[in-house]
Amino acid sequence: MITLSSHLETKEEDRNQAWDEMFFKLLSESNLQILAEDPQQGPDGWPYLICETTAQKTNNDRIDSSQKILHWLSQRGIGLVVNPKRLPYPDYVFSYGMIWSFRETGYFIKYQDLKRDTQFVLDKNSNIKTGPPTQQYLPDYVRSIIRDFLRDQTVFDARILMISTDGENYDLCFSLESLGSPPESEHEGVLEAISWFLPPHYSVAVVSENNIPGFESL
Repeated sequence: MITLSSHLETKEEDRNQAWDEMFFKLLSESNLQILAEDPQQGPDGWPYLICETTAQKTNNDRIDSSQKILHWLSQRGIGLVVNPKRLPYPDYVFSYGMIWSFRETGYFIKYQDLKRDTQFVLDKNSNIKTGPPTQQYLPDYVRSIIRDFLRDQTVFDARILMISTDGENYDLCFSLESLGSPPESEHEGVLEAISWFLPPHYSVAVVSENNIPGFESL
Protein backbone atom coordinates (compact mmCIF):
# COMPACT_ATOMS: atom_id res chain seq x y z
CA MET A 1 0.00 0.00 0.00
CA ILE A 2 1.39 3.36 -1.06
CA THR A 3 1.41 6.04 1.61
CA LEU A 4 1.83 9.75 1.08
CA SER A 5 5.11 9.82 2.99
CA SER A 6 6.61 6.99 0.91
CA HIS A 7 5.30 8.52 -2.31
CA LEU A 8 7.05 11.78 -1.49
CA GLU A 9 10.39 9.95 -1.31
CA THR A 10 10.39 9.75 -5.13
CA LYS A 11 13.22 11.81 -6.56
CA GLU A 12 12.21 14.98 -8.31
CA GLU A 13 13.55 13.81 -11.69
CA ASP A 14 11.39 10.67 -11.47
CA ARG A 15 8.14 12.50 -10.88
CA ASN A 16 5.77 12.53 -13.84
CA GLN A 17 2.06 12.64 -14.61
CA ALA A 18 1.45 9.27 -12.97
CA TRP A 19 3.28 10.48 -9.86
CA ASP A 20 1.20 13.66 -9.84
CA GLU A 21 -2.08 11.78 -10.09
CA MET A 22 -1.20 9.48 -7.20
CA PHE A 23 0.02 12.45 -5.18
CA PHE A 24 -3.27 14.27 -5.75
CA LYS A 25 -5.23 11.24 -4.55
CA LEU A 26 -3.10 10.68 -1.45
CA LEU A 27 -3.04 14.38 -0.59
CA SER A 28 -6.81 14.67 -0.79
CA GLU A 29 -7.09 11.88 1.81
CA SER A 30 -4.52 13.33 4.21
CA ASN A 31 -4.14 16.07 6.79
CA LEU A 32 -2.09 19.21 6.37
CA GLN A 33 -0.31 21.36 8.91
CA ILE A 34 -0.46 25.08 8.28
CA LEU A 35 3.00 26.61 8.65
CA ALA A 36 2.07 30.27 8.30
CA GLU A 37 -1.32 31.47 9.49
CA ASP A 38 -1.57 34.18 6.84
CA PRO A 39 -1.18 33.52 3.11
CA GLN A 40 2.25 34.40 1.77
CA GLN A 41 3.09 36.05 -1.52
CA GLY A 42 4.90 33.63 -3.82
CA PRO A 43 7.71 34.51 -6.26
CA ASP A 44 5.01 34.78 -8.93
CA GLY A 45 3.17 37.45 -6.93
CA TRP A 46 0.14 35.30 -6.05
CA PRO A 47 -1.05 34.49 -2.49
CA TYR A 48 -0.44 30.98 -1.15
CA LEU A 49 -1.20 29.15 2.07
CA ILE A 50 1.98 27.37 3.16
CA CYS A 51 1.44 23.82 4.48
CA GLU A 52 3.24 20.57 5.05
CA THR A 53 1.96 17.03 5.00
CA THR A 54 1.59 15.34 8.37
CA ALA A 55 0.50 12.03 9.85
CA GLN A 56 -0.82 13.77 12.94
CA LYS A 57 -4.51 13.98 13.69
CA THR A 58 -6.49 17.20 13.61
CA ASN A 59 -5.83 17.96 17.25
CA ASN A 60 -4.96 21.65 16.99
CA ASP A 61 -5.88 24.72 15.00
CA ARG A 62 -2.87 24.32 12.69
CA ILE A 63 -3.72 20.81 11.49
CA ASP A 64 -6.82 19.99 9.47
CA SER A 65 -7.96 17.73 6.66
CA SER A 66 -6.79 18.75 3.22
CA GLN A 67 -10.42 18.68 2.07
CA LYS A 68 -11.42 21.39 4.55
CA ILE A 69 -8.34 23.48 3.78
CA LEU A 70 -8.91 23.22 0.03
CA HIS A 71 -12.55 24.24 0.43
CA TRP A 72 -11.51 27.23 2.53
CA LEU A 73 -8.98 28.29 -0.12
CA SER A 74 -11.52 27.90 -2.92
CA GLN A 75 -13.72 30.54 -1.32
CA ARG A 76 -10.90 33.07 -0.99
CA GLY A 77 -8.87 33.00 -4.18
CA ILE A 78 -5.73 31.61 -2.54
CA GLY A 79 -3.29 28.98 -3.81
CA LEU A 80 -1.49 26.25 -1.85
CA VAL A 81 2.18 25.36 -1.38
CA VAL A 82 2.88 21.86 -0.02
CA ASN A 83 6.11 20.95 1.78
CA PRO A 84 8.26 23.99 0.95
CA LYS A 85 11.22 22.63 2.95
CA ARG A 86 11.65 19.12 1.52
CA LEU A 87 13.37 19.92 -1.78
CA PRO A 88 15.06 22.87 -3.45
CA TYR A 89 11.46 23.49 -4.54
CA PRO A 90 8.18 22.64 -2.78
CA ASP A 91 6.67 19.23 -3.39
CA TYR A 92 3.81 20.96 -5.16
CA VAL A 93 2.38 24.40 -5.86
CA PHE A 94 -1.35 24.62 -6.56
CA SER A 95 -2.78 27.62 -8.35
CA TYR A 96 -6.18 28.88 -7.29
CA GLY A 97 -7.68 27.46 -10.49
CA MET A 98 -6.47 23.96 -9.60
CA ILE A 99 -8.05 24.24 -6.16
CA TRP A 100 -11.53 25.20 -7.22
CA SER A 101 -11.35 22.69 -10.08
CA PHE A 102 -10.88 20.00 -7.42
CA ARG A 103 -13.84 21.32 -5.44
CA GLU A 104 -16.12 21.24 -8.47
CA THR A 105 -14.93 18.14 -10.32
CA GLY A 106 -12.64 16.12 -8.05
CA TYR A 107 -9.70 16.80 -10.39
CA PHE A 108 -6.92 19.33 -9.88
CA ILE A 109 -5.92 18.87 -13.53
CA LYS A 110 -7.82 17.14 -16.33
CA TYR A 111 -4.84 16.04 -18.37
CA GLN A 112 -6.97 14.70 -21.19
CA ASP A 113 -8.48 18.16 -21.67
CA LEU A 114 -5.27 20.19 -21.69
CA LYS A 115 -5.41 22.56 -24.63
CA ARG A 116 -2.58 23.34 -26.99
CA ASP A 117 -1.02 26.73 -26.43
CA THR A 118 -2.36 28.65 -29.41
CA GLN A 119 -4.11 31.91 -30.15
CA PHE A 120 -6.95 31.46 -32.58
CA VAL A 121 -7.73 34.08 -35.18
CA LEU A 122 -11.28 34.98 -36.12
CA ASP A 123 -12.05 36.19 -39.63
CA LYS A 124 -15.23 37.01 -41.51
CA ASN A 125 -15.47 33.47 -42.87
CA SER A 126 -15.15 31.75 -39.48
CA ASN A 127 -18.14 29.55 -38.66
CA ILE A 128 -18.00 30.33 -34.95
CA LYS A 129 -20.27 29.20 -32.17
CA THR A 130 -20.74 31.25 -29.03
CA GLY A 131 -22.54 31.12 -25.71
CA PRO A 132 -22.22 32.11 -22.05
CA PRO A 133 -20.16 29.93 -19.69
CA THR A 134 -22.28 27.70 -17.49
CA GLN A 135 -22.30 27.84 -13.71
CA GLN A 136 -20.48 24.51 -13.64
CA TYR A 137 -17.78 25.86 -15.93
CA LEU A 138 -17.38 29.14 -14.04
CA PRO A 139 -19.18 29.21 -10.65
CA ASP A 140 -20.38 32.46 -9.10
CA TYR A 141 -17.81 32.41 -6.30
CA VAL A 142 -14.99 32.09 -8.83
CA ARG A 143 -16.41 34.91 -10.95
CA SER A 144 -16.51 37.10 -7.86
CA ILE A 145 -12.86 36.44 -7.07
CA ILE A 146 -11.76 37.16 -10.65
CA ARG A 147 -13.86 40.35 -10.66
CA ASP A 148 -12.14 41.52 -7.48
CA PHE A 149 -8.73 40.88 -9.02
CA LEU A 150 -9.61 42.74 -12.22
CA ARG A 151 -11.07 45.67 -10.29
CA ASP A 152 -7.73 45.98 -8.53
CA GLN A 153 -6.32 46.41 -12.05
CA THR A 154 -8.94 49.14 -12.73
CA VAL A 155 -11.05 46.82 -14.92
CA PHE A 156 -14.54 47.38 -13.54
CA ASP A 157 -16.79 45.50 -15.97
CA ALA A 158 -14.93 42.64 -17.66
CA ARG A 159 -17.10 40.87 -20.22
CA ILE A 160 -16.81 37.23 -21.27
CA LEU A 161 -18.11 34.77 -23.85
CA MET A 162 -17.41 31.16 -24.79
CA ILE A 163 -16.28 30.93 -28.42
CA SER A 164 -15.56 27.89 -30.59
CA THR A 165 -14.26 27.80 -34.15
CA ASP A 166 -14.85 24.07 -34.59
CA GLY A 167 -17.97 23.42 -32.50
CA GLU A 168 -16.08 21.14 -30.12
CA ASN A 169 -13.32 23.06 -28.37
CA TYR A 170 -14.28 26.29 -26.62
CA ASP A 171 -12.20 29.18 -25.37
CA LEU A 172 -13.20 31.42 -22.48
CA CYS A 173 -12.84 34.80 -24.16
CA PHE A 174 -12.47 38.15 -22.43
CA SER A 175 -13.62 41.23 -24.29
CA LEU A 176 -10.65 43.30 -25.43
CA GLU A 177 -12.63 46.50 -25.04
CA SER A 178 -13.81 45.69 -21.51
CA LEU A 179 -10.17 45.14 -20.48
CA GLY A 180 -9.31 48.65 -21.61
CA SER A 181 -8.05 47.64 -25.08
CA PRO A 182 -4.46 46.85 -24.05
CA PRO A 183 -1.97 46.57 -26.95
CA GLU A 184 -1.39 43.12 -28.40
CA SER A 185 2.06 43.02 -26.78
CA GLU A 186 0.33 42.90 -23.38
CA HIS A 187 -2.23 40.21 -24.17
CA GLU A 188 0.02 37.32 -23.15
CA GLY A 189 0.61 38.87 -19.73
CA VAL A 190 -3.10 39.51 -19.24
CA LEU A 191 -3.98 35.92 -20.13
CA GLU A 192 -1.23 34.53 -17.91
CA ALA A 193 -2.60 36.46 -14.94
CA ILE A 194 -6.21 35.40 -15.56
CA SER A 195 -5.15 31.78 -16.09
CA TRP A 196 -3.91 31.52 -12.49
CA PHE A 197 -7.54 31.74 -11.43
CA LEU A 198 -8.66 28.98 -13.82
CA PRO A 199 -8.03 25.23 -14.15
CA PRO A 200 -4.94 24.43 -16.25
CA HIS A 201 -7.02 22.69 -18.91
CA TYR A 202 -9.06 25.84 -19.65
CA SER A 203 -8.20 27.76 -22.81
CA VAL A 204 -8.41 31.55 -22.47
CA ALA A 205 -8.24 34.30 -25.07
CA VAL A 206 -8.66 38.04 -25.53
CA VAL A 207 -11.07 38.86 -28.36
CA SER A 208 -12.57 42.07 -29.69
CA GLU A 209 -16.33 42.40 -29.43
CA ASN A 210 -16.51 43.81 -32.97
CA ASN A 211 -18.98 41.71 -34.95
CA ILE A 212 -19.28 39.15 -32.12
CA PRO A 213 -22.46 39.67 -30.08
CA GLY A 214 -23.28 38.00 -26.80
CA PHE A 215 -20.54 39.12 -24.41
CA GLU A 216 -21.84 39.42 -20.86
CA SER A 217 -20.50 40.89 -17.66
CA LEU A 218 -18.27 38.59 -15.67
